[in-house]
Amino acid sequence: MDKLLIDGSPPLTGEVKISGAKNAVLPILAATLLGSSTSTISNVPHLNDVTTTMSLLARMGCTITMGDNMVVDVDPTTINDYTAAYELVRTMRASILVLGPLVARYGQAEVSLPGGCAIGARPVNLHIEGLRAMGADISIDGGYIRARAGRLQGTRIAFDMVTVTGTENLLMAAALAKGETVFENAAREPEVVDLANYLIAMGAKIEGAGTSTIHVQGVDQLMGTDYSVVPDRIETGTYLVGACVTRGKIKVRDTVPEILTSVLDKLREAGAHITTGEDWIELDMKGQRPKSVSISTAPYPDFPTDMQAQFCVLNALADGTAKVTENVFENRFMHISELQRMGADMTVDGNSVTIRGVERLKGAPVMATDLRASASLILAAFMADGQTEVGRVYHIDRGYERIEEKFHMLGAEIQRVPDR
Repeated sequence: MDKLLIDGSPPLTGEVKISGAKNAVLPILAATLLGSSTSTISNVPHLNDVTTTMSLLARMGCTITMGDNMVVDVDPTTINDYTAAYELVRTMRASILVLGPLVARYGQAEVSLPGGCAIGARPVNLHIEGLRAMGADISIDGGYIRARAGRLQGTRIAFDMVTVTGTENLLMAAALAKGETVFENAAREPEVVDLANYLIAMGAKIEGAGTSTIHVQGVDQLMGTDYSVVPDRIETGTYLVGACVTRGKIKVRDTVPEILTSVLDKLREAGAHITTGEDWIELDMKGQRPKSVSISTAPYPDFPTDMQAQFCVLNALADGTAKVTENVFENRFMHISELQRMGADMTVDGNSVTIRGVERLKGAPVMATDLRASASLILAAFMADGQTEVGRVYHIDRGYERIEEKFHMLGAEIQRVPDR
């Protein structure tokens, strides 16, 4: 197991290239199971969760070929096993995304109840209820979801709560169902739109992706296709916050500014000077300390929960006092105690934390508790006196490609070493 050693760093400066989105590539890889021929997926980030997903598909019998620059060919026609085993999916909640495609394409699936970051309840009941409404026979036995079905039937599904993976799983299932499926209160995230665009490229008939109501007219067959994954908006936001807290100036390339509106608005409120182009964003703090900004997380297009921890760090080092309210996951303040070890002035009250900014933090040994929390600890270490040691960085390797290399290229004093 590795750890990161980080010394207080100068303002981040330079350019950084954004990788493909983790939260888009995982459902797209699952959706390749729907195809009757090979799909070629490009702009695939090199992440532990991606490796796990490809291992899962290969275990099922799919033929996986990885080319240069992480271009991945998936041939699902060789599949001979419809089980997603616990030992492969225990670290990754996105493994549930193979359930819908397997039932829709092959009429059967055995999928282990998933693991992942311990950031709160993310029940799979919405996935199961949706598939049952489409005609699947589902039971849960021995930690596995066991599903059987003939051809799924289109229906109306109104989600009780907004669910990204639930929308994605059932969207994939509906693509091959008989008749029309209508989703109400559907997730609107850009990653859902990217999945829909991939399915449309395969031949699916989908309208309304990116809105709360999605219409799917099922087709008899989907064909493999070539597709490039959307850039990662959370990785983009993380590097921008890094430049903001260190009072630097960076340009992020190969990104999509229009899917980051809520984050960019808050960075401007914090005092950042931001300019954008078709596929780039430049942030310049002009050497100034950021100002405190209150945030409240909510499903897209509002402020993303996956940027909450990074903005906690921004406020920890900002001028003023702010309140951060977490409305999506009930257990997503585990990074607060680690930031307090570094000298952050933070008080938690239920699902909110009041943060009074300080000029500098202090280096300390800290432990990553989930994916985005680990990113926040790295940002905090850049503005800490002395050295910070971040342990359990396997969390960050699930969602950030070569993070220490990219930050080092921007001037950060960061290195990965074995945790002996």
